[in-house]
Amino acid sequence: MRRAAVAVAAGAMAVSLAACGSAKNSGNSDSSSSAPKKGDDIKVGLLLPENKTARYEKFDRPLIEKKIKELTNNKAEIQYNNARQDANLQAQQVDTMITNKVDVLIVDAVDAKAIQNSIQKAADAGIKVVAYDRLAEGPISAYTSFDNVEVGKTQGEALLKALGSKATKATKIVMVNGSVTDPNAKQFKEGAHSVLDGKVTIAKEYDTPEWSADNANSEVETALSSLGAKNVAGVYSANDSMAGGIITALKAAGVTVPVTGQDAELAGVQRIVTGEQYMSVYKSYPEEAATAAEMAVALAKGESLDSIAKTKVSSGSAKDIPSTLVPVVSLTKDNITDTVIKQGIYTAAEICSGKYKAACDKIGLK
Repeated sequence: MRRAAVAVAAGAMAVSLAACGSAKNSGNSDSSSSAPKKGDDIKVGLLLPENKTARYEKFDRPLIEKKIKELTNNKAEIQYNNARQDANLQAQQVDTMITNKVDVLIVDAVDAKAIQNSIQKAADAGIKVVAYDRLAEGPISAYTSFDNVEVGKTQGEALLKALGSKATKATKIVMVNGSVTDPNAKQFKEGAHSVLDGKVTIAKEYDTPEWSADNANSEVETALSSLGAKNVAGVYSANDSMAGGIITALKAAGVTVPVTGQDAELAGVQRIVTGEQYMSVYKSYPEEAATAAEMAVALAKGESLDSIAKTKVSSGSAKDIPSTLVPVVSLTKDNITDTVIKQGIYTAAEICSGKYKAACDKIGLK
């Protein structure tokens, strides 16, 4: 779900989250040494966090399922559930997966801390857990995501570029971050602040519950009323869904300013084409999904992750978790063809349908 292509290489890094684990959870679950060898007939549980953001049902789920099937000669059984942004529901879904005796779980946590007990229960039942996209607390066996601090930096740098000569210490922007329950949101914010602080004035800043576009809309309406709409030069939005709500608020106030995003949602890409949204961050879901599938299959079969996970990260409750961090790209109207179209995320026809055709023609997108 969120210009020339700017690939940010994800190097080895340690992700540090606030400590909240008990002594019981002080280490990650061993990735392979104690696991018995299995064949292709494995049982994989896949738990995704919500369905408001388009990416999870449109990209992540089908991509992960397809890769698991490929890696297991179509013999793996995949059990799927979406938590619909409900941490309690996700905890129940983990319990169901344990009862169903899956061999491995891929979990994108609604609330990275709240799920810790569920992850521990899975580990106690001998089930390996791959943290997907968000580093959940608990004895995680493997983790794949993007370099989230770099995502924030990429967004901040793009906003400064869009502001150009208007970017001074007196320039006021509004900052709309993601949910505090999501550890990624904290890192996006950290990266953005590292670029924006001292370059512009962050006049209003919000941590948006549930990454909700409606909440983002209300926050920006409040900010524009407080600051004066014409005094706001730009808006940092942590993702595309919220950017949609933000742009609605800006339009209602009669102002057009650069707005960032993330996830390269179709609606976000279309807003970039029309100029309503300046940029998004394109994250290669095919690469992230394939990595998660490879990790899950290897763990279920009792195989080593050495050829898959090239770095290690730590959370507040587990250390040295085998990990892969996927590079990100700053997406503007200048590189739509070389990113989301080239990787098969969308076709030009999808992006340029209906009312967007004229805008696509204007920028030569066909």
